[in-house]
Amino acid sequence: MRREDLQKYAQLALKVGLNLQRDQVLVVGYGNRQVFPEHVEFARIITEVAYDMGAKFVQIDWGDEHWFRETVARGDLKTLEERYRWQAQWVEQLATQGAAYLALPASNPDLFKGVDSRRVGAAERMNREIYQPFTRRRTNEEYSWSLLSVPTQSWADKVFPNLPESQRVEALWEAILFCSRALGADPVQEWTDHIARLRKRADALNQLNFRKLHYTGSGTDLWIEFHPEHFWKAALNKTPEGIEYVPNMPTEEVFTAPMKTGVNGVVKSTMPLNHGGALIEGLELRFEGGRIVEYKADSGLEALRSIVETDEGSHYLGEVALVPVNSPIAERNILFYNTLFDENASCHLAIGMAYPLIQGGRDLARDEWEGQGLNDSLVHVDFMIGSPELNIEAELADGKTVPIMQQGRFVNSL
Repeated sequence: MRREDLQKYAQLALKVGLNLQRDQVLVVGYGNRQVFPEHVEFARIITEVAYDMGAKFVQIDWGDEHWFRETVARGDLKTLEERYRWQAQWVEQLATQGAAYLALPASNPDLFKGVDSRRVGAAERMNREIYQPFTRRRTNEEYSWSLLSVPTQSWADKVFPNLPESQRVEALWEAILFCSRALGADPVQEWTDHIARLRKRADALNQLNFRKLHYTGSGTDLWIEFHPEHFWKAALNKTPEGIEYVPNMPTEEVFTAPMKTGVNGVVKSTMPLNHGGALIEGLELRFEGGRIVEYKADSGLEALRSIVETDEGSHYLGEVALVPVNSPIAERNILFYNTLFDENASCHLAIGMAYPLIQGGRDLARDEWEGQGLNDSLVHVDFMIGSPELNIEAELADGKTVPIMQQGRFVNSL
């Protein structure tokens, strides 16, 4: 990939994704989302651009997937836990200085193939528990953070197996930059326009002020209820200091939080889910009173079990997101095996922790969430349910029904 394209991508990440401020600390990589050896060139460019923008300090958390796999498979997990603790302390110390956080999710979808699922689950759980205070502040928009991806050979091999090996990484680069709206003459302006369109759609959904959604198609028959004061949002978050940032690049979704106990019926996934180096295919969940009472998968059942059985909150949903099948990412018709991209090609739901998207939700203490129908958990895992067969109908506050999506596309009014 040309250096000028990487520089443009880095500028987009820092100017739009993070809205990096002068004299701000930038952290690149944290938790299990470390910066891999194949990302050295891009990380160096990010560093240069950040300092050009006046950053106070750039912290890069280097890692290696092969080391991580072998350590989870054969290393002492207690020592790994201790390593997580001191890493989390440093990350949280930088947060007190107003740091901004950038991660480059690009994991090998088959990373833990053949590794004891119990060890993988244990490593994931202790990472989540240690980073939970940091994660809660991040999802509550207390500081700016953003995700965008950079290819690796193992990831490119999975996405483009039919291309010659030497062409796969370049093909993945092109796909990432296209989906991230980074290839145009003025990506910053393109993102400004894109954000405005998404927010307009969220505003239209908020004006409907509905109480329930009914999903049907592709094996799904699901009802989801919402808090009377829920709201939909898109693209932009804002810190308490008023700094606007884009947490996901790309993003094509509008999303909100469901009532914790208001989900009933069956939902089936329409795309594989890559979670923690394991692939889950044919995921199916059945809900009663909001709780997952049955779960199945054609493959990756142990990985699915590790998600659902994490804690009590992982038996409930935390997010509802709408994405049409004619989004630019969907129309590329590429299965990325990476949730950052696949969730923006498809309607999706998230198991676990909610974003507090009800009026006044940001100021609620966690022990007040339950009373307001918000779910809390160590996990937040998106899975894709969109397809050209999906229909979604809304039940309004007065009991009337209106279509929201037909055959996977928003109705004209949206």
